Amino acid sequence: MVSVGMAALTPDATPSTSTRAIAAAGLDHVVCGDHVSFIAGAGFDGLIAATHELATEPSLRAFVAVYLLPLRHPVLVARQLSSVSERYPARLIFGVGVGGEDPHEFEICGIDPRTRGRRMDESLGVLRALLAGTPVTHHGEFFDMDEALILPAPQPPIPIIVGGRSDFALRRAGRLADGWIGIWNSARRFEEATAAIDDAAAAAGRRNVEWQHAMQVWCGIGNDPAAGRASLAPAMEGMYNLPFERFERYSPCGTPDTIAEFLAPYVSAGCRTFNLLACAAHLDTAVAGVSEIHRLLNDITPPHR
Repeated sequence: MVSVGMAALTPDATPSTSTRAIAAAGLDHVVCGDHVSFIAGAGFDGLIAATHELATEPSLRAFVAVYLLPLRHPVLVARQLSSVSERYPARLIFGVGVGGEDPHEFEICGIDPRTRGRRMDESLGVLRALLAGTPVTHHGEFFDMDEALILPAPQPPIPIIVGGRSDFALRRAGRLADGWIGIWNSARRFEEATAAIDDAAAAAGRRNVEWQHAMQVWCGIGNDPAAGRASLAPAMEGMYNLPFERFERYSPCGTPDTIAEFLAPYVSAGCRTFNLLACAAHLDTAVAGVSEIHRLLNDITPPHR
């Protein structure tokens, strides 16, 4: 079974209308991003957005991808996760990343962007310990606490998925997470990355992890590749302040059949969860397109692995 969720990036989408449309289309989850102040001050809090989605549609899960954990204190994040889980158990997937595309975002939060990797590792270790519901004493480079306790512990545990394309991110996922979320990488790289994560987990003494690996893919949905590109390119250029050509290789455009064909090799490489950041001229086009992609991917017979 392939799980497909989406964020609808269309001119007529609002948080409530897109969430209801995604649920009505039978998709598996809604995708929530996270930024404090990205490039020109844009952003929204990923956990607040996810809570809105969960409250709006009880049939959906929310996948935060990705929360900039190095910008926050892990005790406060643990309390937020406990509160969300208490109200909406088993419906949140928590993706975390180091960010860094906009160093100014870190600087205005009082954090040296050069420390974001070390801060992420330390924060993630503390966060996992806190979410276990036992007192945590920790004296590290960035965080200092005695007998910190957050209750109730989420039940069932909230999956924590690490994003990032670097080898550091893969080792982080193997040591500290329940999966990895790739972006802007090939299917071959996906397979190599998940194997590297297995190796890192084994080196850390973690065996038989039920991995929840995923791919996050920007896509432009339209009657042909040109129509899809017309929606996708401006959205990505506006978001990242970079030319679309930097992303084009890994950002499929066109009909649902075309996009599903692009994603099929990732299914063959073992991916079972996709977050589609879907751009289109209209909300109904985006949602109907992703719904059809969902159907097509689930018609693919998974290889024996």
